Amino acid sequence: METFARIVECAEQHFNVVHRDKFVIGVEIATDGGRRQGVFLAELMDDDDRRYLRIETAVAPLGDNDPVKLLRINLTLRVGYLAVGDLESVPFLKLCKNNAYRYLTEEMLVDDIRQIARLGDQIEQMLMQGGDWF
Repeated sequence: METFARIVECAEQHFNVVHRDKFVIGVEIATDGGRRQGVFLAELMDDDDRRYLRIETAVAPLGDNDPVKLLRINLTLRVGYLAVGDLESVPFLKLCKNNAYRYLTEEMLVDDIRQIARLGDQIEQMLMQGGDWF
């Protein structure tokens, strides 16, 4: 995958697209138990103009959770990392993964989106006592 347009094209072939901007696309993924998880893809560039794809999903409001617990969860993650971003001006915990475009294949993209959706939903259920925000 060499362009964000190609990533969008791939996402449209495999997933239900629910949001689209110039360099951000949102898809909805079915997870266990009839639940659904929103996953967003965005293009990032580093200082050397190399492109990266960020795959992220919101999991819980930050203020409702113990930061020590969150850091312990982050330490155990094998895929992705927990980060904080704003969602409608509220600090929100997100599960993220960054991939360099130069290594990204269609199969890897599809697998990573599904993996982040499933793991994000599991973390959301744990932190929200079974609740479903997204």
